[in-house]
Amino acid sequence: MILKRIFDISFSFIGLLALIPVFIFISLWIKTGSRGGVFYLQTRVGKNNHDFKLFKFRTMFNDAEKRGLLTVGSRDPRITKAGYYLRKYKLDELPQLINVFIGNMSFVGPRPEVRKYVDLYTPEQAAILKVKPGITDYASIEYINENDILAKSQNPEQDYINIIMPDKIRLNMKYISEIGFFTDIKIIFRTLVKII
Repeated sequence: MILKRIFDISFSFIGLLALIPVFIFISLWIKTGSRGGVFYLQTRVGKNNHDFKLFKFRTMFNDAEKRGLLTVGSRDPRITKAGYYLRKYKLDELPQLINVFIGNMSFVGPRPEVRKYVDLYTPEQAAILKVKPGITDYASIEYINENDILAKSQNPEQDYINIIMPDKIRLNMKYISEIGFFTDIKIIFRTLVKII
């Protein structure tokens, strides 16, 4: 785990420095397209069931959360014009390098959920809260187009809870059973390939 933390600190720091011009460009793009802040901080559940603030670039109009936590389809009307492209190419996730650097996330680990859904976990499923959450994992790769899947659903909330979430948890349990530095490298590589 020490090697994992060294990797996280080193590469998140290098990434944040290298991406300063990209952060500036995206920030201006967001600000010129809609009112509100550049970053969106959402409370998620992390290791040992503790809440933390997850950083993202804002991709929705202000107060969008009041109309639901799930994003349904890439053309959800709550998504801004810039937000559509930021989400499509996963650029909205870049500020999570800050979470990795400060230590409440890792590059690889189960994606952190919101409290509403974590409260539905069984005791067995809650085992995934014993490890640090990550930017990517097996479930992120499998459900890279989750929003579009939910857009086809008659009841996105129920389908997420009854179908998608249990499968994500299954994949998270798989990660925990295989946890290791080389597993992380494999997942990072597969994530990059999937996005490209």
